[in-house]
Amino acid sequence: MIHAAARVQAAGGVRSLAFDASTPLQLANGEMLAPLTIAFETYGALNADRTNAVLVCHALTTDQFVAGPNPVTGRPAWWPRIVGPGRPIDTNRFFVICANVLGGSMGTTSPATPARDGQPYGLRFPPLTIADMVRAQSMLVEALGIQSLFLVIGAGMGGMQALNWASAYPKRVFSCVTIASAARQSAQNIALSELGRQAVMADPDWRGGAYYSHGVRPAKGLAVARVATQVASFSEANVRARLGAAHQRERFAFNADYSTGATSSFIERFDANSYLYLSRAMDGFDLAGDFGGRLANAFQGGSTRHCVFAFTSDWRFPPSESRALARALIAAGADAGFVEIESENGHDSYLGEEPQFEAALTGFIDANASARGLSLNGGV
Repeated sequence: MIHAAARVQAAGGVRSLAFDASTPLQLANGEMLAPLTIAFETYGALNADRTNAVLVCHALTTDQFVAGPNPVTGRPAWWPRIVGPGRPIDTNRFFVICANVLGGSMGTTSPATPARDGQPYGLRFPPLTIADMVRAQSMLVEALGIQSLFLVIGAGMGGMQALNWASAYPKRVFSCVTIASAARQSAQNIALSELGRQAVMADPDWRGGAYYSHGVRPAKGLAVARVATQVASFSEANVRARLGAAHQRERFAFNADYSTGATSSFIERFDANSYLYLSRAMDGFDLAGDFGGRLANAFQGGSTRHCVFAFTSDWRFPPSESRALARALIAAGADAGFVEIESENGHDSYLGEEPQFEAALTGFIDANASARGLSLNGGV
């Protein structure tokens, strides 16, 4: 049952829920954002009791097409090893929702969206927080008629959203998985993000954020920002190997994936102003800061079951940060576990083939499905 103030619409293969001005989104800075559109994808079927819904929160540079191809760009699903029939998040068992985040580049209200004067918001778009993204997702989930989510899961920026969900809506989240993320953005990550933002803003085609009306895009600056994000996702060994290969060829360019069409694809599909807003929201995320500086307070009294995953070679979100998060959850009395996976693939390990990660994630999901009273067998 869709909320009366919202309507489902589709254009260019992107499905969205549009809320009219009577249902504004209240932002952390006190502003009201209306009208609001949330682009989303769903996979699988909702059971009769509406207890099998899974919300996947995507990372900074991905989108809502977690288990199917993007109809706009043609890119394949970004998490096919985890979400799909027979996968850890089995779409034969669960109803999976993945929404493009508030401020994103794939259909949700963002700086590229026309404001009331018909012109794109640009830098007139209000500043965003992770909590704002979660409140928008909450509006979507409620509009879909779901009172309680079986699982909220995410990595990187998505993990920050998952943690915010468990903190803000503990009675609506049965279980939570946080992957390669943290409850606070590190100074190192903030510095890398700022370098990326400065690169975008230094591009002459950025035009003070008003490039939409000039028919240009700050492609060069966004490419540099993308490089910073990619390099931070490599393992230390990978970085050294790529640098060594570059030296052997007597080139200055670091031997990264941006030398292929990967970065060109990113530039075409991702809005530069969205990068500025979303990366700044990540930098401002500090869950403990909202609770007197003690992270455990953010989860006090909640009954959500947690599992925190980290990868040994991830220096963007190192295991030490995940261990600190797990300790805080346990201090709050939460049912929480911590799993550290040996991997050579850096921050993006969760996207590739990691049998130990997949097995541990499946075990956590199955155990909680049993506790929830959900079938362990595929099929609805």
